[in-house]
Amino acid sequence: MRLMIALVVLTITSTITSSAGGQSSGGNDLNGTSWQLVKLVRPDDSTLVPDDKSKYTITFGRNGRVTTRVDCNRASSTWKTPKAGELKFGSWSRTSAKCGPGSLHDQIVTEGANPRSYWIKDGRLFLSGLAGGGSYELEPLTTQKRR
Repeated sequence: MRLMIALVVLTITSTITSSAGGQSSGGNDLNGTSWQLVKLVRPDDSTLVPDDKSKYTITFGRNGRVTTRVDCNRASSTWKTPKAGELKFGSWSRTSAKCGPGSLHDQIVTEGANPRSYWIKDGRLFLSGLAGGGSYELEPLTTQKRR
């Protein structure tokens, strides 16, 4: 769940209205983007890689909303970037289904909640500042299917 929040985890595309406080996401480099998880680096520096990247996604909407998928669960919230590189989420609404064997859901929820900072390097999104430590690496989500 927490990666959903983070995505989150991994994340993590919208504009925050001025009543939400902080900098609007309108001119932000996350605005209108979608990402899928490449890996989660845990606090002990071990790495978890999803069996299917498309099951771990985050979309930063242009309307101040963020939506995530963490395997069999989904969540939504608001997001904003009060200053460069800083990321804040509002309260989350989410599902709580039990995901199948091999899922990264539980690790993401327990270890990867609420990233507080981000940067984009070489076309990849990195989220860090997790409560327990660690970070996410995400790549742009492509919706085109190969034939």
